[in-house]
Amino acid sequence: MGLDVRNGYQGDIPFSKYPDFSQQGYQVIQELGRNSEAGRTTYLAQALKTDQRVVIKEFRFANAIPDLSGLKAYEREIQILQQLNHSRIPRYVDAFETSAGFYMLQEYKNAPSLGLKRNFEPEEVKQIAISILEILIYLQQQVDPIIHRDIKPENLLVDEQLNAYLVDFGLAQHKGAKMTLSSLAAGTPGFMPPEEHFGYPLTEASDLYSLGATLICLLTRTRSGDINKLIDAKYRLNFQQKLSPQISPYFKAWLMKMVAQKRQHRYANAAVALAALKPIAVISNDTGLETLFAAVKSRRKSFVFGLATIGTLAIAGKIFMIAQSAAINKQVLEASESQNLKPNFHRLDKNRH
Repeated sequence: MGLDVRNGYQGDIPFSKYPDFSQQGYQVIQELGRNSEAGRTTYLAQALKTDQRVVIKEFRFANAIPDLSGLKAYEREIQILQQLNHSRIPRYVDAFETSAGFYMLQEYKNAPSLGLKRNFEPEEVKQIAISILEILIYLQQQVDPIIHRDIKPENLLVDEQLNAYLVDFGLAQHKGAKMTLSSLAAGTPGFMPPEEHFGYPLTEASDLYSLGATLICLLTRTRSGDINKLIDAKYRLNFQQKLSPQISPYFKAWLMKMVAQKRQHRYANAAVALAALKPIAVISNDTGLETLFAAVKSRRKSFVFGLATIGTLAIAGKIFMIAQSAAINKQVLEASESQNLKPNFHRLDKNRH
């Protein structure tokens, strides 16, 4: 349900067709994005008195009587934004109403969205991930933790220094808040965590799934609308084969945990995910040992199997060395009159077979 925020995009609507907000003290410069289905449009505008640039988010309703769920979403977004004070969440400025609809004003960030066709190197994607996780940590550390519910490329702006900005809190809610029927499974297909599809309670791990899907799109250079191409018959993100072979198995394992089907198998929250990500090398050194340990780390089954394999090999090697030693000293053992050594030799001989 997020808006296609396209900073820098020149809208197709002629200037004369832009809404007139002069009575409210603003002049529209250009259209930034449009979601016709949801009745939302965003504009870049300028304050007539101060020249300050703002984003005006328009909520239009098809019926003469405003849609109640849409109005509540508008009010909820304003309420949540008023509580927030983070340099990379555009701050709430003002709101007003006209006969055409409701309007919310936010701080303007001069950064394009990840929804545009942009290519990033794997190390840059890690930097973007860190920047977004820092925002999520802030949201999750509120007295009433906030879940964004619509993290996707279009709702993330990234500037030239790779600082990320999170926008569109239209679906955001406090953790534990009861969702209305109209807001169930209201996120974006492909980016929506599985638990939301089934109406299960959302947790801090829910936004991590959406972030993981976003990062996978960046790494595989998949557009948001094509994310279904990465989803297999079991509705899981199957992306490993589409990643560059240079990507470290550690980073792959981190991504796989971010988008685990069961939220219990993901990182518990953004702080844990960030702590796990920071020391990871994104580009692989391409060593067999690194690959082995990443595989062991990625799944518990692989972990158990790996330990069993290593243990078996170690035991077999030890038996082989003992057997070799026994063969070398066979004549000494045969000549020995000590009966206590004979049973040990027979057991070693059995192990050799």
